[in-house]
Amino acid sequence: MKEIREILEERESKFLHPKAAKSFATRGRNKKEDPCPIRTEFQRDRDRIIHSKAFRRLKHKTQVFIQPEGDHFRTRLTHTLEVSQIARTIARALFLNEDLTEAISLGHDLGHTPFGHQGEYALNDLMKEWGGFTHPQQGLRVVEIIEKDGAGLNLTFEVREGIQKHSKGFGKIICQRNLASTLEGQIVRVSDIISYVNHDLDDALRAKIINPEDIPSELTKYFGSTSSKRISFMVNDVIESTKSQSYEHISISAETERKLEKLRDFLKHSVYYSPQVVSESEKARHVIEFLFKYFTEKYLEIPFYEKIKAVVKDYAPHRAACDYISGMTDRYALLMFEEKFIPRAWTMF
Repeated sequence: MKEIREILEERESKFLHPKAAKSFATRGRNKKEDPCPIRTEFQRDRDRIIHSKAFRRLKHKTQVFIQPEGDHFRTRLTHTLEVSQIARTIARALFLNEDLTEAISLGHDLGHTPFGHQGEYALNDLMKEWGGFTHPQQGLRVVEIIEKDGAGLNLTFEVREGIQKHSKGFGKIICQRNLASTLEGQIVRVSDIISYVNHDLDDALRAKIINPEDIPSELTKYFGSTSSKRISFMVNDVIESTKSQSYEHISISAETERKLEKLRDFLKHSVYYSPQVVSESEKARHVIEFLFKYFTEKYLEIPFYEKIKAVVKDYAPHRAACDYISGMTDRYALLMFEEKFIPRAWTMF
């Protein structure tokens, strides 16, 4: 009798597009494991990510607004879930591997810092001497080393590559630089952009940093006036453009790409660099800088230092400090700052 996993693998072979990644043809894990009788390899990876400590910490990491008033602003976790929803929709419509797409989506920001991109910029400056810092590369460290105190999650190559190559900064929306080898990994890359430009716009309107009339009219006319209309338009464009290119890579039409870059630039200048965001971001940068200096000197206080040092050759203090701080939630980073640098009153009895 066939195992459930084998039946699922047969379905992949029968129903998915020829260019879809197949779980039975994975390039494997760093450490070989016996197959699961129920789940495919990519389903196992998805489950490992969801059950990881790094995934749970995303709920208290900033997306754009640091400790906002109100319960409806996005966090790094809700951003991750929205990316997953968009990416799965695209993968399903293109008959690509939805399980692989979901696993990469859920893991794509595991390496993100507290305090959003300002935390990332701060750590990049502090780590310049040693090659800098990016959250995709740190995400790879999380799943390969940091989780389980040096053991890592032992994910498949396709998921690890998708995490590492999901972002390319503020360059062109669609570019061939550092592109994932799977179409599923490429889907996550474009879905990340679709997600954040829409929910960051939504959150900025909610926070009254911008008003609806501030959005360039050409973008409202092109994409629509609501978040759901904009997302639907972009998702449909990716699906149709990829089909028209015969699945050469995950694509987007030239006009939509141009308009999407304009929308992203509008957010960059009107929201990300707004006085409200920048003033709090500068405070966050100081917290990161103080903590980095402290834990580089007092690296033995890092909870996982000895365990990872036993696994990683030449685990330098600055690298350990970076690993520790990048994994912190916003509130834990502030707690550590208060504990290490703010004098405490004490009472004599």
